[in-house]
Amino acid sequence: MNKKLTESDVKKLNSKKGMLALLSKEPLNLERAIRYVDYEKKLEKLQTELIRFQTWAINNNERVIVVFEGRDAAGKGGAIRRVTERINPRHMRIVALSKPSEDERSQWYFQRYVEQFPKAGEIVFFDRSWYNRAVIEPVNGFCTPNEYEVFMNQVNDFERMILESGIHLVKIYMSISKKEQAKRFADIKSDPLKQWKMTKLDEKAQALWEQYTVYKKAMFERTNKESSPWKIIRANRKTEARVNVINHILNSIPYDKELKI
Repeated sequence: MNKKLTESDVKKLNSKKGMLALLSKEPLNLERAIRYVDYEKKLEKLQTELIRFQTWAINNNERVIVVFEGRDAAGKGGAIRRVTERINPRHMRIVALSKPSEDERSQWYFQRYVEQFPKAGEIVFFDRSWYNRAVIEPVNGFCTPNEYEVFMNQVNDFERMILESGIHLVKIYMSISKKEQAKRFADIKSDPLKQWKMTKLDEKAQALWEQYTVYKKAMFERTNKESSPWKIIRANRKTEARVNVINHILNSIPYDKELKI
């Protein structure tokens, strides 16, 4: 650490969280440990605010959808866990749909997502969403060019209907570099507790990087509307990304910030 430790830095390192941060990773890194303690304090404050936000939604029968998109290993799941770990689980759901069944493939594309929409007083977090058809499906040949175009022609009207029905919609894209994605894949493969996360699609993600980029740009160009904009969260550093995700959710919806909890 280049800078001299301040009294405040020493106090942070001497705390329980500081000691855990120091000892959890090798080699010893004081600056990283101090950053982590600062992150934990910010996170606690933001999670308290999320409880206030959820209480407002429950009391006012509000319905909220938060969509998380991004490349494989971008940190969507980790961000969702930090958003949801302190709020009331009875009034929120995390939706991560598997590939559609034969019956679902015969339905209107958006139908199985609509079936997951929030009831009054509920927040639903989509860990990937209908935007699978904007990027993942065309890149991997899971839909036809015509199905892709039909989706792109319908999605803005679909979201307009969501908003007009009184549902709040927040769209977040977690963005990482190709180098960071490769690093995270290597970490997943080397960790027996994480290896289950690696899918066949993940295995091809680096080779298909440029194709994903083409469709990602098209998605932003055609669906980043003033009424339902995308928020791009730079996610190479997970802790900063999680703080920025929570801040964006809280800033996107005009809830009662003075509400007592």
